[in-house]
Amino acid sequence: MEAIEPRALLQELIEKALAEDIGPGDVTTTAALLGGERGVALATAKSGLIVAGGEVFAEVFHIHDPSLAVTLRKGEGERAEPGDTLAEVKGPLASILTAERVALNLFQRMCGVATLTRRFCDAVAGTKTRIVDTRKTVPGLRLLDKYAVRAGGGRNHRFALYDGVLVKDNHIAAAGGIAAAVRRCRDRIPHTLKIEIEVKSLSELEEALAAGADAVLLDNMGLKEMGQAVVRVAGRIPLEASGNMTMERVRDVAACGVDLISVGGLTHSVIAADISLNVTQVDG
Repeated sequence: MEAIEPRALLQELIEKALAEDIGPGDVTTTAALLGGERGVALATAKSGLIVAGGEVFAEVFHIHDPSLAVTLRKGEGERAEPGDTLAEVKGPLASILTAERVALNLFQRMCGVATLTRRFCDAVAGTKTRIVDTRKTVPGLRLLDKYAVRAGGGRNHRFALYDGVLVKDNHIAAAGGIAAAVRRCRDRIPHTLKIEIEVKSLSELEEALAAGADAVLLDNMGLKEMGQAVVRVAGRIPLEASGNMTMERVRDVAACGVDLISVGGLTHSVIAADISLNVTQVDG
C-alpha cells in the first residue's frame, strides 16, 4: 500500500488532534505515574477487520514522543481476526498513555472504513463494477478516509471540489439546464478535466449525452431504469450509480452493468473497528 501523502497535511492533522486532546497536559498520567516508567503496549483486534492506518497509528506516537518505537504486525489491506496483534508500542509509558486515544481513534476509524469497503467490494465481486467513495467524509479527515477506502479495495472518486467536475442537480438548476451547464464548463475548465453529469431520469440522460458529457451519474434510479441507461450508453462513457447504496442492494445494482457505484456510507456513517491498546510489560 502506498504511503499517505502529502506528509505535511498528515503531520498537521495529527498535531491538531494531539493538541485538542492533550491541551496543556495529561493530568491523569502526570499524577498516576512517576515519570520514568517504560514498557510495552499491544494493539489488538477485538473483532474481524481489514487493516488500514497502521502508519497513522505509528505516526501519532512518533510525533508525540520520537523516542517511542512502534512495530506494525499487520500490513495495510490485510485481514485481521479477533485476538490478532496489530502493533507493538515500546518506550516511556507516560507517552504511550497520553497519545493512545488519538492513535486509536484514527486507527479504529480507518480500519472501520476499510472493513466496510471490503464488504462492498466482495458483494460486487465477479462483475465489472467498481466501488468508489464520495466527499461525504469527516471534515479534516478526508485524507485518511480516502486512503482507508483504497486499503479496503475501493477506489477514490474526486478528492475535493478542485480536482473533478461533477455537475449536480443544483448546478443544473442554477445554470439553466444540462446543456448550458456542460457548455459553460467545457469553455472554462482545462482540457484535461472530464465532465460528469448527474441525472435523475432517462430523459435527463439523453440531455447529458446530447450535451457531450464525459461520464454520467445515475442518481437514485430504479434497477429497471439503470439497466435501460446501460443499454442506451452501450459502454461509450462511464456510468456511475449513486443513492441508497446498501449492502442488500448493491449486488443488484452492479448486475445492471454500471461501471461504478459510489457509496457515501463508506465514510459518512461508518462504525469504527474494535481495537484495544493494553500495556503488557512494565520495566520500572
